[in-house]
Amino acid sequence: MQARILRLNLAGQPLEWLNWQEAACLYVRELVTWSLGGVVQRVHGGINRFGERSCLDLAAIIACGGERMARPRRRPPLTNRALFFRDAHTCMYCGNEFRTADLTRDHVHPVSKGGMDAWENVVTACRRCNQHKGNRLLEDIEMELLALPFCPNAAEYLALINNERIRGDQMEFLRGQFSRRRQEGWLAVSG
Repeated sequence: MQARILRLNLAGQPLEWLNWQEAACLYVRELVTWSLGGVVQRVHGGINRFGERSCLDLAAIIACGGERMARPRRRPPLTNRALFFRDAHTCMYCGNEFRTADLTRDHVHPVSKGGMDAWENVVTACRRCNQHKGNRLLEDIEMELLALPFCPNAAEYLALINNERIRGDQMEFLRGQFSRRRQEGWLAVSG
């Protein structure tokens, strides 16, 4: 899998993942103000009239300027992929780890009883536990949550959605912006 490039605003707040083509465009338009980390990819350009070939080294982390300072998302979108990574592919009822295909999204406070489809009300559940719980409240049945659901901040969300191809230098940068409780031991460093 191709490594992606982490884009920040000028204040160093993480915004999004870019492919190498998107990052190269930002470099060429001279919007990259500073960069961190190793080189993700070297892009070769054309040959000028002196016979010299241009090249561009794309850093793992780039901060971009522009007319306005881009703001990170306040609430990241809730997707099953990010949810399952947040909960480490572990059912929050039985505690067993499962493959993605065997997991479901469970609403702790069921939607049918006024619960919201929001980060703070959903957990990863295996099919068996989700079926057993159904649309009942936890206090009405003998089930307990192993961990409380939470909404990841922008850095945590970006780590979740790119966990399989994140580089060590990118994870180190993002981890510094994780909530205190999640700075250690949450999401293994890869790459």
